[in-house]
Amino acid sequence: MRQLTQVVIGWALSAALLAVSPARSQSAPAVVTVRIDATKTYQTIANFAASDAWAGQFVGNWPAAKKEAIADLLFSTEARLSGQPKGIGLSLWRVNLGAGSAEQGEASGIKDEWRRAESFLTPAGTYDWNRLAGQRWLMEAARQRGVTQFLGFLNSPPVSLTRNGKAYATAKQPNLAPEKFAALADYCARVLEGVRQKTGITFAYLSPVNEPQWDWSDGGQEGTPFQNEDITSISKALSTSLVKAKLSTQLLVAEAGKLDYLFITADKPGRGDQIAAFFGDKAAPTYLGGTPRVAPIMAGHSYFTTSPQAQAVATRQQLAARMASVPKLNFWQSEYCILGDNAGEINGGPRDLGMAPALYLARVIHTDLAVANAAAWQWWLAISPYDYKDGLVYIDKNKTDGNFYPSKMLWALGNYSRFVRPGAVRVAAQLDGAPASPGAPLVSAYRSANGRQLITVVVNDADAATDLRLALAGRRLGASQPFTTSATGDLQPGPAVPAGAVLHVGPRSITTLVSELR
Repeated sequence: MRQLTQVVIGWALSAALLAVSPARSQSAPAVVTVRIDATKTYQTIANFAASDAWAGQFVGNWPAAKKEAIADLLFSTEARLSGQPKGIGLSLWRVNLGAGSAEQGEASGIKDEWRRAESFLTPAGTYDWNRLAGQRWLMEAARQRGVTQFLGFLNSPPVSLTRNGKAYATAKQPNLAPEKFAALADYCARVLEGVRQKTGITFAYLSPVNEPQWDWSDGGQEGTPFQNEDITSISKALSTSLVKAKLSTQLLVAEAGKLDYLFITADKPGRGDQIAAFFGDKAAPTYLGGTPRVAPIMAGHSYFTTSPQAQAVATRQQLAARMASVPKLNFWQSEYCILGDNAGEINGGPRDLGMAPALYLARVIHTDLAVANAAAWQWWLAISPYDYKDGLVYIDKNKTDGNFYPSKMLWALGNYSRFVRPGAVRVAAQLDGAPASPGAPLVSAYRSANGRQLITVVVNDADAATDLRLALAGRRLGASQPFTTSATGDLQPGPAVPAGAVLHVGPRSITTLVSELR
């Protein structure tokens, strides 16, 4: 495998400085200096994550050797004898708490059985904690590999509570009547406590509403729309139930379908401008600030806002400015995969295990972190059976056994998740010259939680290599260990790089450097 003999060290570029993605270039630029101000800090990283929807329910019951190997790819922070990481070390695991469409079978109206989901609540109204067996196996596999944060999410209330008895909203209205909000809250508290008793795992977060801006009326999966006022009422009912049950789980709102809906109304009256609705306007009837168990976090999805890059940056600059106007409020990018045509830059289909989607994904992660100041970054399907760019690990669409296929998108996310651990802090840096010019890399970097390491991620989408030199004020930098994802390697370790060296970054690659701080 081709290894990088010299690797870049740098801190995160400021949002404005990274406003434009590098175009493909055939000529490498001269040595670029990265100037770092280690005293200027941005967000503290909470986690990197993916979800068990929907294949987790089946893969968790696959033969032991295969599911253990998949779990290693997703969760492991160990390394092989060569120093190469075994996996990407996700630090949070999202668990789909299904609505019961799986039990309904074809009568659910959801044609693809892989998109139906089991529920702990039985049709008889009792709870069966032996359900979700495959998903519970993955939870335990994650915990065994060091994951300490778990998030449960609902795409729909359980079918016994919905207006139409189904897990999707056939009437294009909220599929949960207001008089059922308290029952939903009690159900959620019961599930959280039941999972804790069954597995020993306490969900750090519960996300009760998913992409409330969409109608969810086509039967493609479980889902329901909600108005902002519904979300507030549900959250307050949940707050009461969680406090009563003495559960520490925090509520995450509101998983907006795209980032714009966090700060503008756009085409969704009553379902947009959610920062103001829930945390920004104390006079609003929907205000949730200070509500017990409601986390001071706005969660949104990066879908439909990633291309072209200039527009992606502008959207995230607006989001960051609005977030900054509300003290102590954090932004989480809580779901993304490559969806749609992305202004002609890349299509969501078909499946592609190679570097093109990996580099696009790295650009999205970088922009969310370095421009929008995302404190968490979370992918959609950890495991996918589909011919689409929605998976980290792909599998044969076989419920009992099959082959699995790691993608370069897995390792691209790993360039961040494996090394930028919870508690790391992003700091400021600046490229000399014209950082937005063709061939310029995207650089973000982080001080580890213990302050002893500098973790730098360099995305070089150009067809030519590039050289960089670090200029760090206020601290001394020791040697650096590079890990590179490229067409020929997956977090491939290279030789240690001495401090002060010119750092060579290969074409079409993503490189993470773990450096000593002195």
